[in-house]
Amino acid sequence: MSHDRLLAEVTVDRGTFTLSAECAVEPGDVVAVLGPNGSGKSTLLSALAGSTRPREGNIGLGDRVWLDTARGVDVPTHRRSVGLLAQNALLFPHLSALDNVAFGPRAAGRSKKAARALAARWLSDVDAGELAEHRPGRLSGGQGQRVALARALAADPELLLLDEPLAALDVDAAPAMRGLLHRVLRDQDRPTVLVTHDVLDAVVLADRVLVLSAGRIVERGPTRDVLARPKAAFTAHLAGLNLVTGIADAGGLTSGAVRINGRVAEPVVQDEPAAAVFAPSTVAVHRERPDGSPRNAVRVRLAGIEPRGDVVRLRAATRTTGEDLVLAADITPAAVADLGLTIGDEVFFVVKATEVAIHPATGGSSSP
Repeated sequence: MSHDRLLAEVTVDRGTFTLSAECAVEPGDVVAVLGPNGSGKSTLLSALAGSTRPREGNIGLGDRVWLDTARGVDVPTHRRSVGLLAQNALLFPHLSALDNVAFGPRAAGRSKKAARALAARWLSDVDAGELAEHRPGRLSGGQGQRVALARALAADPELLLLDEPLAALDVDAAPAMRGLLHRVLRDQDRPTVLVTHDVLDAVVLADRVLVLSAGRIVERGPTRDVLARPKAAFTAHLAGLNLVTGIADAGGLTSGAVRINGRVAEPVVQDEPAAAVFAPSTVAVHRERPDGSPRNAVRVRLAGIEPRGDVVRLRAATRTTGEDLVLAADITPAAVADLGLTIGDEVFFVVKATEVAIHPATGGSSSP
């Protein structure tokens, strides 16, 4: 099935809270919805799914209208072609993994044999083929989410909604699931809306982001631009990591003249986009490049020196592929004094490769 552009503009009242938001998602694109708790992220998703009725608005894919309050059109959830992956797998406990995935195709009119064959293919695609005969009670959290993803996609929905799909997973299962989502979303052509609180999800999975605050969109744009130049306080807080995007190679990535080595946190493909992620607290600052050091050393020019309690946040920039790469380091006031740092100084930001996580990437570079 070919897929169409999602266009939505909704106003939703929930008690004293009102969400007023609009979004457009192209086929094959992933838009991440970010924002603090209570900002309206899940309300927007439930309006798109049809489980919440907006006071006014429009939702459509191509020439198909799901909602037009002015004309009294409100297509119910079960007639909207939507695939949903939530925080918890929400699988039917009495059905095997295979029959859970086959449920959507069966409901769409496929024969039992055809539906089960399609389900088996999707389970294989999400690396869960060996779980076909298991019931949900025998699945770990990560396994359950893989089966739930296969179920969401097996019916070939026109719109895919991901509601914090990694939030309930442990630290071991989440990276593998994030890598799987990256692969699956890259290879599909339907519009996808991802609700998340994790900047790494946006960097790895999303082409664009929109940021909600108190029911209003306060920022939107390509992931790279929004995280690199945050305008809202929440976005600035969210982007509390150094993020460097480039092209993956053995042991790290290259971004213009900048080479970053790190540990591969999720599978990356050589010569494909990748992101290096590290905290400002892991960065040391040197006047001269450390001799013989296996660490990453990037020559930068200081652009900001900001006291933050018992640390000082240094902001600095260097040139990569024709644009500024902005990085941050947190060091002590004593270190600032010892180094005699002032804005405009050229120094080296140094970070151990073991402190750098390498991920596949869709988004762009950012510092906190």
